[in-house]
Amino acid sequence: MEGFMKKRAISILLTAAMAASALAASTVTVSAEEEKEKFVIGMSQCNLGEPWRVAMNDQIERAAEKYPEFEVIFADAAQDNSKQIADIENFVQMGVDLLLVSPNEATPLTNAVSAAYDAGIPVILLDRKIDGDKYTQFIGADNVEMGRVAGEYVADVLLPDGGKVCEIKGLEGTSGGIDRDKGFREGIAKNENIEIVAENNADWLREKAITVAEEMLQTNDEIDLFIALNDPMAEGAYIAAKNAGREGDIMFIGFDGLATPDGGIRSVIDGRLSMTQVYPTGGAEAIESAYQLLVEGKELDKTLTLESEIVTPDTAEELLAKYSGSEDGEAAEETTEDAAAEEEATEDTAAEEETTEEAAEEEPAEDAAAEETTEEAAEE
Repeated sequence: MEGFMKKRAISILLTAAMAASALAASTVTVSAEEEKEKFVIGMSQCNLGEPWRVAMNDQIERAAEKYPEFEVIFADAAQDNSKQIADIENFVQMGVDLLLVSPNEATPLTNAVSAAYDAGIPVILLDRKIDGDKYTQFIGADNVEMGRVAGEYVADVLLPDGGKVCEIKGLEGTSGGIDRDKGFREGIAKNENIEIVAENNADWLREKAITVAEEMLQTNDEIDLFIALNDPMAEGAYIAAKNAGREGDIMFIGFDGLATPDGGIRSVIDGRLSMTQVYPTGGAEAIESAYQLLVEGKELDKTLTLESEIVTPDTAEELLAKYSGSEDGEAAEETTEDAAAEEEATEDTAAEEETTEEAAEEEPAEDAAAEETTEEAAEE
């Protein structure tokens, strides 16, 4: 009987120990999940041949620096659908916590993006969409509306009496290009005297746009305006026209509106472009969405629409000051604050120097008075 009781006691103790161990293990597991210190984000960029996309990557990198728990890994597809598919598949195999994707073309990239989404990886699309809705969030401006704004500006302001237009498009099959073209045609429809006499793709690149524009200039003796679906291509059209000695007879408009030295806002100021539009990259917003989803556990809206701004000769200087070296003007505001602080410090320093000089001037007078008193005492 005594032996049986000892065995029973040992069994109870072992069972209790195993239960405590299981509880401790489950507690450690939950704690590890709750206290995850690092999140890896894969950024699949369709190409870095466009300055606007370089700016997007830069803004993602700067925004991520605010969050030490984020590590962002970048991949450049160089306008190659197969390369971008491989990049996305590689990120999935790495087990990234979130994917940022700016697709090269919608249809070819749909399966790869959908597969990542189905595998449980959140996917944020930037600027361009895919077919279907297998993504977590899309961030971008309304390209149809931007195209419509450009078309109406041409119809009402630049060519109110009508004219002949050449259009330089981006890469075939990109959602942004399709939408901008659609909106532009809707916008110019209000002026029946405007005619599109030539159109071709230049894959969003300036050098290709020079060649495309040269061909259009050779086959069209009368061209009143070039519209290019981004600023580098508009610059390419301007270069081709200048080489042909026709830049003074033609107007040029684009999209993107970067505030960089070679960006669209500066081109408007310098008189090469008659109009562009600021198209936010969404880089900073993407990182904020990633933080809300991964760290704060919030649900994201399916679409985050960014606001664009019209750049004309009347607004270009103001918008350059607003966006120069900044993400939505933040850096510009910081620069202004720094300048104000520096000016205040300079004023304080000047005041201190003035006080010191006055004190220095008073000292000789006091010394002279002391000497005079000493001399009087000696006479007495």
